[in-house]
Amino acid sequence: MQTSRVQYAVHCNLFGTFRPRPCAFVRRFSSKQQVRRVRINASASLTAAGEKAVKPEHDVPGMTTFLESLKWDKNNLVAVIVQHIDTGEVLMQAFADRAAINETIQTGLATFYSRSRGGRWCKGETSGHFIKVQNIFTDCDRDSIIYLSDPIGPACHTGARTCWFREVQLVAGGAQGQTDSSVVLHEGAHNNRDHVPRTTLQALERTIAQRREALQQPSDGSKPSWTARLLGNPELLCKKIREEAGELCQTLEANEGRERAASEMADLLYHSMVLLNLQGVEIEEVLRVLRNRFTQSGIEEKASRPPKPQ
Repeated sequence: MQTSRVQYAVHCNLFGTFRPRPCAFVRRFSSKQQVRRVRINASASLTAAGEKAVKPEHDVPGMTTFLESLKWDKNNLVAVIVQHIDTGEVLMQAFADRAAINETIQTGLATFYSRSRGGRWCKGETSGHFIKVQNIFTDCDRDSIIYLSDPIGPACHTGARTCWFREVQLVAGGAQGQTDSSVVLHEGAHNNRDHVPRTTLQALERTIAQRREALQQPSDGSKPSWTARLLGNPELLCKKIREEAGELCQTLEANEGRERAASEMADLLYHSMVLLNLQGVEIEEVLRVLRNRFTQSGIEEKASRPPKPQ
């Protein structure tokens, strides 16, 4: 990419007129990395959104029926949870009215009702951190909604990836002299990820990263962990991955059963994630690749891959 400054401009009506324009933004990016990310993740959706006005709900077949089926609170709002489509992370919670949900469904960009502003709020129109909604789900009582989404940038107004970054824990060691007591701790901050909710794969990824960080510190003479040994010996790591892949195949060939298959898959996944760490690849990137292949034939996808470097 040759340029380091790109300007995007599409219309956005902030006042909710009869035919509102879909959410979009006017923003400059001075970083090449930011420009590249926006182009990859956002340009297609934003261009499509900017080409047509959002229709009133009664002009969209089925829209009014769906909106009428929701259970609105006394302020005519429903709670909306934004969840990451690839990692499963819960990113933020907000509220939406009829107009916001109508707009979100049509544009694919997460739009809410801001109680503090008293009106429409499309996430990202100020910050550039849009949220591309891939799927929408209602709960059993129809009084809350999930936007399963692909976010562009952090979801929290603090700049954090998720709005949940403070953890509550009951730990031993309460008042002085009371060895059997416990205390509730509430810890965390928006500028670190030590206390964010993590799925199993993310927790494993974090543990592997911590083991690698520890390798940069002076040794205390203790025996290194297995993960540390793998990180320090790529030849051993690759040998183990090949070994675990063979053992996984054997569970099928020798009919060793479901439990054995799950165990060997866990071994293979763990060792593969250690390799990903050494390669600087996050599990989110792998999950994104898998999602992008859902609508493509496996044979076609493999044929489209660039040749491996010689």
